[in-house]
Amino acid sequence: MSIKLPAMGNSQILSVGSYRPKRLVPNSEIVDLIDSSDEWIQQRTGIQSRRFAGPDETIITMAQAACESALLRAKLTIADIDTVIVATITYPVQAPSAATDLVRVLGNPKIAAFDISAACAGFCYGVAMASDLVRAGTSKNVLVVGVEKISDFLDMSDRGTAFIFGDGAGAVVIGQSSEPLIGPSVWGSDADSREAITLSPAYTVFRNSPDKGVAELGWPNISQQGQAVYRWAVFTVGKVAIKALAAAGVSPDELGAFIPHQANMRIIESMVKEMKLPSSVVIADDIRVNGNTSAASIPLAMDVLLEQHPELHGQLALLIGYGAGLVYAAQVVQLPPKP
Repeated sequence: MSIKLPAMGNSQILSVGSYRPKRLVPNSEIVDLIDSSDEWIQQRTGIQSRRFAGPDETIITMAQAACESALLRAKLTIADIDTVIVATITYPVQAPSAATDLVRVLGNPKIAAFDISAACAGFCYGVAMASDLVRAGTSKNVLVVGVEKISDFLDMSDRGTAFIFGDGAGAVVIGQSSEPLIGPSVWGSDADSREAITLSPAYTVFRNSPDKGVAELGWPNISQQGQAVYRWAVFTVGKVAIKALAAAGVSPDELGAFIPHQANMRIIESMVKEMKLPSSVVIADDIRVNGNTSAASIPLAMDVLLEQHPELHGQLALLIGYGAGLVYAAQVVQLPPKP
């Protein structure tokens, strides 16, 4: 006796929405704290500015705004969604999840909701899972949200990270399709090097040292081995992108856009060169004005790219996320149609 399963269907991105915090922080506000310069930051990363959320802008308020925008563009309501996946590493509560808080404020508190922790690859991990859920018939419409408030976990005197990160939220609705419009995901990790990017100290440090406070132990902050991460990304991630193209049966000249995680313009340019992308492919460079927003960076970049290049609606794009872990994920998708 066997279990009867529905025939596998297809999936697509129906819409995208985003939220950017109100406060724009140019390099000039940071350079004195890290004994640096605007020129130094731009030469090494391409970053000119980033956005920091204020006290009234939380993980949940930013995610809510991005989701409501995506739902409106998809001509759906939260009642049409049966699963919500939130990719984040900066929700300040270990349990319950950010996703359960989000579905409550969105107005559908009975649906499936869970978080994933894959840092800067989190959004692409979420797209992979949402696509499989829809194709298998487990879900009909899934909200995938990438959201970070990294400014809560930044040491503004750390010359290796203070200028890199920013805050924001992006969301997509993934639903059913008559044809395959989200390609197979190529994902994995190089976990032997997982200490290259950390959020430390661990919360247990405070429990184990009750006589010491944050002033002595330090608040958990993001730190990274910059050169090691850069080398890994340059020599590994481009090859993953090439595999994702092959898995989807798509050649570089069939792409309308390349939307990588917005980590560093030099890394992005290296991948473009390794993949031999033609000049016709539009390259997302949202990092220049919004910094590295970790799990939020790809949907944020996707939304602004479609705003700047409306002709890209309905065209193919290569997505790739990579970061702490060291984890990565990539897939070819058809960008959502015009709202």
